[in-house]
Amino acid sequence: MHKQKRKINFLLVFLTTIAFSSISFSQNPNENYNKFKQLHEEEQTPNAYRTAAGAPGYQYYQQQADYKIEVELREDVNEIHGEETITYYNNSPDALTYLWVQLDQNVRAQDADSKTAKPTGVNPQNPLGSLQYNQRQAEYDFDGGFNLESVTSSSGAPLPYIINKTMMRIDLAEPLLKGQTFVFNISWWYNINDRMAIGGRSGYEHFEEDGNNLYTIAQFYPRMALYSHNEGWQNKQFLGNGEFALTFGDFDVKITVPADHILGATGELQNEKDVLCKTMRGNLKKARNTFDEPVIIFGEEDAIENEKDNTSATKTWHYKAEMVRDFAFATSRKFIWDAMAVKLSNGETTMAMSLYPKEGNPLWEDYSTRAVAHTIKEYSKYSFDYPYPVAYSVHAAAIGMEYPMICFNFGRPDAEGNYSDRTKYGMLGVIIHEVGHNYFPMIVNSDERQWGWMDEGINSFIEYLAERTFDDEFQHWFGPASTIIPYMKGDKQYLTPIMSDADNLRDWNLGNNAYGKPAAALNVLRDHVMGPELFDYAFKTYCERWKFKHPTPEDFFNTMEDASGVDLDWFWRGWFYTTDHVDVKINSARAIELADADRQEVLDGRYAYQVDFENIGGLPTPLLLTFNYTDGSSEDRKIPAEIWKSRDKVNKVFLVAKEVQSIVFDKDNVTTDIDTTNNMWTKTN
Repeated sequence: MHKQKRKINFLLVFLTTIAFSSISFSQNPNENYNKFKQLHEEEQTPNAYRTAAGAPGYQYYQQQADYKIEVELREDVNEIHGEETITYYNNSPDALTYLWVQLDQNVRAQDADSKTAKPTGVNPQNPLGSLQYNQRQAEYDFDGGFNLESVTSSSGAPLPYIINKTMMRIDLAEPLLKGQTFVFNISWWYNINDRMAIGGRSGYEHFEEDGNNLYTIAQFYPRMALYSHNEGWQNKQFLGNGEFALTFGDFDVKITVPADHILGATGELQNEKDVLCKTMRGNLKKARNTFDEPVIIFGEEDAIENEKDNTSATKTWHYKAEMVRDFAFATSRKFIWDAMAVKLSNGETTMAMSLYPKEGNPLWEDYSTRAVAHTIKEYSKYSFDYPYPVAYSVHAAAIGMEYPMICFNFGRPDAEGNYSDRTKYGMLGVIIHEVGHNYFPMIVNSDERQWGWMDEGINSFIEYLAERTFDDEFQHWFGPASTIIPYMKGDKQYLTPIMSDADNLRDWNLGNNAYGKPAAALNVLRDHVMGPELFDYAFKTYCERWKFKHPTPEDFFNTMEDASGVDLDWFWRGWFYTTDHVDVKINSARAIELADADRQEVLDGRYAYQVDFENIGGLPTPLLLTFNYTDGSSEDRKIPAEIWKSRDKVNKVFLVAKEVQSIVFDKDNVTTDIDTTNNMWTKTN
């Protein structure tokens, strides 16, 4: 017994020595870049506001901004007119001598940096007739931006302010101290942009055949910039790509529109009897108790009849929303409206709703609200139960954009109502994605202006998980490793690490860098590094820690490690801080002949193979290996990524029960390996 144990120990030492000796001489000894080095230099120092474990610290604070807004949409001239009262709460320990307010509509002003700093050109073959040129010229010709009529204190006295492009600084007569509030008023108006002519996250689409407009309205009011301990004022200019950093608060909003419009918005409708007829109220009551399929609140025939006559009369819709970071609405006389209830795991009920014109049918009536309900259920499973009373999906051509409780989504059949699978799954994908943004960043409120991947990438990852359970035939945009391989194998001089400011990316890299690569990375992390059980627990911990708060990248990285007990600094460094890629090559494999009889006895009918691996791409990855045996059977083995700690060329000795015919790395193409031609060794006779 003891002799046999000694033989086994001797054999293991012998095999380890073979592998270690080969490692020592397989690569340039002058290499000193350690891909497994901890991220201490890259991360902010832990403090009383946020801990090294990735949680809010004991002195964590965040500001609050409450809004009372009255706004009118003037359809005859396509203008928004509004006035608001903002109550700003200084919960920080700092004395604030000024406040910064975002004027995002100024991105369309004539002197906007988003226009003047953008390279332009024309098609030499068609210099004056290309669609791109026409759209660009329309954008330059449009008279956009906020027209501020007054900025006053609560007493009505004018406040001193200065406008710097898309930001306004309001100077305070006295510092705003911790625990104090400041109340001020702004009155404004602006021209609504035609989205189909010049693009934009909000605006209107005009339907020539019936003369009506469909309005998706956002960034329509001056709103408070974010102030935090780690960034101070987030007053980076809005240039178009980097989205928004916003403060939570309560909203009380009254929206006046033509009386024949149907309107949906952030929050709960306060005056149903004033704006909905008895039949609609009855349908809505039924929908609140229907969990298996959508209920039509205002049908297609109603909408078609509604399209015929424009009225000069108006109605005011009154909404309230608590603990949201933003507010948006959609309105049109073309809208069909359906809804259904969704039961959450905590026993609460929320409403899934859709607004869409007849041009969206039959696709939207069949799928939109069901997709909203599915998204809420799936996202709640991986993060937390949806906390808001409603989630709207609104149909609008050529756009996907998100706001608290409401989002705008593309996907339109042809004029006869026919649609392809591409159109169907494109629509479903954008609905799941945009509704999912309620979680990231509307609740887990990351700074989009700086870290686009924290909302887009994380959301795209959960979107993929939700899509997989909606339909087995789902056509995924982002998530699977295969979707990001073409980008990962691109020329490095044109690539940018994920940890880059959204406005500093090349336009064609934004989708891959902020959406696709983080989504693929998190899939690799969940399925092949941590495992679903550890990953899901850690991810849910992150979501619970930071819901209704403002996390940073370090908070995500550190929580995932803290709650799982897995050292992941190598993973964040490689995937998020570099442009390295996965390309593992099996250089060689050979059967080990052990001449010593004692050693051969220890093999006890097993075979020993030394396999030589090379990490050409530089990105550490687990070795997912398949041993195919000469008898036709196969066996999968996994070696953790830590095998690359010492070198990018390593050897590994494997003991197997049968003679090996071939060895394959990543047979299912799940690691994002960009070159599968070097992933196999095959025995030669």
